[in-house]
Amino acid sequence: MGAQLCFEANAKAPREALRFHAETKGAQVRLDTRGCTAHRRATFHDGIVFSQRPVRLGERVALRLLREESGWCGGLRVGFTRLDPACVSVPSLPPFVCPDLEEQSPTWAAVLPEGCALVGDVVRFWVDRRGRLFAKVNAGCRFLLREGVPVGAPLWAVMDVYGTTKAIELLDPTASRLPTAMPWDLSNKAVAEPKATPGEECAICFYHAANTCLVPCGHTYFCRCCAWRVFRDTAKCPVCRWQIEAVAPAQGPPALRTEEGSREEASQYEWQPRPRSESGPCRGRRRSATFFLGKSQKG
Repeated sequence: MGAQLCFEANAKAPREALRFHAETKGAQVRLDTRGCTAHRRATFHDGIVFSQRPVRLGERVALRLLREESGWCGGLRVGFTRLDPACVSVPSLPPFVCPDLEEQSPTWAAVLPEGCALVGDVVRFWVDRRGRLFAKVNAGCRFLLREGVPVGAPLWAVMDVYGTTKAIELLDPTASRLPTAMPWDLSNKAVAEPKATPGEECAICFYHAANTCLVPCGHTYFCRCCAWRVFRDTAKCPVCRWQIEAVAPAQGPPALRTEEGSREEASQYEWQPRPRSESGPCRGRRRSATFFLGKSQKG
């Protein structure tokens, strides 16, 4: 694709703050003068951006979600690539990281689970020495996005400002104090939640439909946004105080769910890395979004 692998990149060079690579970016991406903010101008694709230098194993890539746009399916993708962006022919960049760039080059990326990060949240992602790609939202638990990232050569961070994600900002994790999140603005929730009918309201916001199951306890009294907010802030069920391992869609209306049924539903989930063939993007407005959660881990 008009690129070459630059294995001789000096991974031991003094660490400078991460910025977006100024020249190599998707056709719809606009960067600010500092190279820290990436904004997708139109449509839902052509939002690929790279770090300007290789990222070390275990080094956290920290970014903040600045803006989201409803009406699209899917959101931010993150990962790593062996492509040196300085060696990439910009016109050859595909519209998507997943699966296009992955299929055309040594790139390993994954989509953030739907609803796990909202406007103002800080997302960190990294790859460890065992080739596992992890992510973490604010001060929450880390979760596994995928495995099998080769770690024997320099890796650059790659992000796809895709779908509902409209703008992101790279942060400096070496700063003395890295913000965990911006103040919440409920009007900025990007993906609209369904309004509840009487008797089906979320037990936290009392407005959106209770449509989410906490795993493993199985309680289903919460909307997706509130469930994710609890997961990343405390990781404990507000009803029973069990540790939350993951968040999953609930099946059926709340009135038809029993506690035993919900726990049986929660027990059906198995926490294994998502196969590569299932990691492709949702390329349109009308397809329903899918997501996968790796098992939550402390970190």
